[in-house]
Amino acid sequence: MDIFSKIAAGEIPSYKCAENDEFYAFLDINPLVKGHTLVIPRREVDYFFDMDDDELARYQQFAKRVAIAIKQAFPCKKVAQVVLGLEVAHAHIHLIPMQSEADADFRREKLKLSAEEMQQAADKIFAAFSNNR
Repeated sequence: MDIFSKIAAGEIPSYKCAENDEFYAFLDINPLVKGHTLVIPRREVDYFFDMDDDELARYQQFAKRVAIAIKQAFPCKKVAQVVLGLEVAHAHIHLIPMQSEADADFRREKLKLSAEEMQQAADKIFAAFSNNR
């Protein structure tokens, strides 16, 4: 079981933003901006495009709901969707609230938020997600 699967299973703590039977969303522990969220399939799949069309469509629909919740929780111009990352062999989408394209630049220094700030951010997204069913 990879680290993201352990997070989705609750074996490793995370700042949960949203979930359903197939997908799980949680705050990135090295965020570019407050509200930077990762969305993963619960099923272990390494490469985004290895998912079949129906699963990929459901994944995008779930990510869209999370993005809407992020935008409500952290008012911004847009929520960027970035599929990137070779560090963890588990498909994941980065959802990043942005005021400018610089907010989605992975070369920039990451935020250092306290556990309390992270929990507050996750709670705001989770509440917005839960209210948008």
